[in-house]
Amino acid sequence: MNNKNTLLSAAVDIEIPFHDCDPMQIVWHGNYARYLEVARCELLRKFDYDYLQMRDSGYDWPIVDMRIKYVGSASFTQRIRVEAYLKEYETRLKIDYVIFDSASNKRLTKAYTVQVAVDRATQEMQFVSPRIIGDKLAQVIS
Repeated sequence: MNNKNTLLSAAVDIEIPFHDCDPMQIVWHGNYARYLEVARCELLRKFDYDYLQMRDSGYDWPIVDMRIKYVGSASFTQRIRVEAYLKEYETRLKIDYVIFDSASNKRLTKAYTVQVAVDRATQEMQFVSPRIIGDKLAQVIS
């Protein structure tokens, strides 16, 4: 589904902990953003541009847009797989996500995030992604 126009992808497996659940043992909706973050970090590490490297290169990359569509729900002790797909990087980082139940492969959630580069020294948003991201991606995608 998300393979079209995907530049790079990553996946992580997570077992739902008790503290992520509401009194009905269903994952509280706000915790899904954390699961996306885990997969996003794994994806960024694939091209050596995780948050420490972003900072060291002189840029912050705040999330400026996030959309989540809840298709099904996850519950305590359930194992989920969070897949992240890099879709754009030239002017922003756009990453699509799909969360699946690990056992049944049933899709539970789909989402995307958009991040933009902000120069750490001037705090100015960049309308074109810094060259370093293209250089790092060029090393892992052809």
